[in-house]
Amino acid sequence: MVMVRQRTKETGGGAARQRLTVQDWADAALAAMGEGGLAAVAVEPLAVRLGTTKGSFYWHFTNRDALIEAALDRWAETRTETVIAELADEPDPGERLRRLFLRATRRAAEDPLEVSLLASAADPRVAAALARVTDRRIGHIAALFSELGFPEDEAHRRGLLAYTAYLGHTQLSHAVPRSLPAGPARDRHLDTLLETLLRPAGTPGAGPDVRQANPQRRVAESAAERG
Repeated sequence: MVMVRQRTKETGGGAARQRLTVQDWADAALAAMGEGGLAAVAVEPLAVRLGTTKGSFYWHFTNRDALIEAALDRWAETRTETVIAELADEPDPGERLRRLFLRATRRAAEDPLEVSLLASAADPRVAAALARVTDRRIGHIAALFSELGFPEDEAHRRGLLAYTAYLGHTQLSHAVPRSLPAGPARDRHLDTLLETLLRPAGTPGAGPDVRQANPQRRVAESAAERG
């Protein structure tokens, strides 16, 4: 594996160089990937974006491959692990599942990064990151279904169904956005999806209601999700 250089001390090079971190470069690389795919990750344009020089890049990284790896690790951290951690305090797994869907689908609709990464899956580095993150996400969703009382095999099956629904929603939100509802209708659409996934196998009726949280709390959380 290509390694990121360890920064041991500050030397000259200006204030911009002193402020920039590995995360700054990784975030800039992710932004570039969202705009133009993996090919958009180039040192000189990123340096211009960050208002610094190539010297700052080589202070942190041995080469472009190291930056790409750092960026993919950053994506896994911020778009998966951080979200899971932020929702961990919600005691109700049904509400946790609902809030996860609302947050993930909204962010994916606003940011083309996920679609760009899926389109770059032929690259082995991206493929490995996608596989790792996909396994983590499906495993987490399946665990929520397990908490709701589904057997392990069924929980995994429904976790996979939920994740494929998320990916389909993400692709449509960028390819044909007018095909999807917006605003409150969007939340009702996702509630219907979750109710279908939570319905006991072989029963045509409604499953557990994932919308039982306090209405005022729900309004506040929805506003917070939208920033």
